[in-house]
Amino acid sequence: MATRKIIHCDCDCFYAAVEMRDDPSLRGRPLAVGGRAETRGVIATCNYEARAFGVHSAMPTARALQLCPGLILLPPDFERYRAASQRILAIYRGYTALVEPLSLDEAYLDVSGVDRCRGSATLMAQEIRARIRDEVGITASAGIAPNKFIAKVASDWNKPDGQFVVRPQDVDAFVAALPVNKIFGVGKVTAAKLNRFGVHTCGDLRGWSVADLAREFGSFGASLHRLCRGIDERAVQPDRVRKSLSVETTYTPDLHDLAACRAALSALLEDFRRRFERARDRPAVHKAFVKVRFSDFSRTTAECLSSAPDEAVWLRLLGEAHARKALPVRLLGVGVRFDERADTEQAKVQGSLFEAG
Repeated sequence: MATRKIIHCDCDCFYAAVEMRDDPSLRGRPLAVGGRAETRGVIATCNYEARAFGVHSAMPTARALQLCPGLILLPPDFERYRAASQRILAIYRGYTALVEPLSLDEAYLDVSGVDRCRGSATLMAQEIRARIRDEVGITASAGIAPNKFIAKVASDWNKPDGQFVVRPQDVDAFVAALPVNKIFGVGKVTAAKLNRFGVHTCGDLRGWSVADLAREFGSFGASLHRLCRGIDERAVQPDRVRKSLSVETTYTPDLHDLAACRAALSALLEDFRRRFERARDRPAVHKAFVKVRFSDFSRTTAECLSSAPDEAVWLRLLGEAHARKALPVRLLGVGVRFDERADTEQAKVQGSLFEAG
């Protein structure tokens, strides 16, 4: 197989960048976009001035305001964000038809057979970023690599407004030095477990066999074995159909009873709302579900048919799932499954689950 040339483009603090573009008086001041503290909102994104205070996305807004009392908090305006996103996608598609959007502000591009810029993916990324800056008025960062996993990691290397290339001959050394939490799918809990085994980098992880990883991490073990070696054969899929969308959180300490789980649900749903609004061309919603992992590591999922679930639906599903064991809970997840028969026009008619009626 010929070596691919993959670019991962990621806009810098996208929502905040659009707000600063449209109101230059916000520049240089700590700014966040997100829900209000009094409604247990969370931060969707923030600029680098706010990050200097320790503010970050998915942080409860109340905590962000404690860290940065002068924080300017704005509600999200998804119509403006979508408009900027469409202009950026048009730029991408001027280079290749193989564009896989991940959200409003990031996408993979496969430019393997593209002749522009003398066929150089590095030069194409520079040109794309310059056009986003000049035509859309915000900045983007990019990673260039032979596969999606490494390109995504690389796009974070020189943020903001930078790019980083990992050439095929440099893949092995680049990945070996990566912390294990850079592997797609490795969250805090899995990273902590690996660290307890003395595994801190991808190079450390290469000493484990597939069988050892499967024993400790189940079906995810095979992915760990491949990715720690920089192996990722996933193609850029411009017509990928999203089957579901969800968010989940692992709690330390465990949530000790149903009341604690219900109290935690609001913040989780706020995070889900943010992800739902960012998702592009989503099909119509078909089901709602709640996932629970108990303190004994067993898990269960409760779901129901629903085209427009609200908090009451997820609360009911939470009660149903929790009752199956009634143990302390270490992980909660909420989400929706999409109608695989639906097209994007149905989704447009449906609109947002979170629009006021």
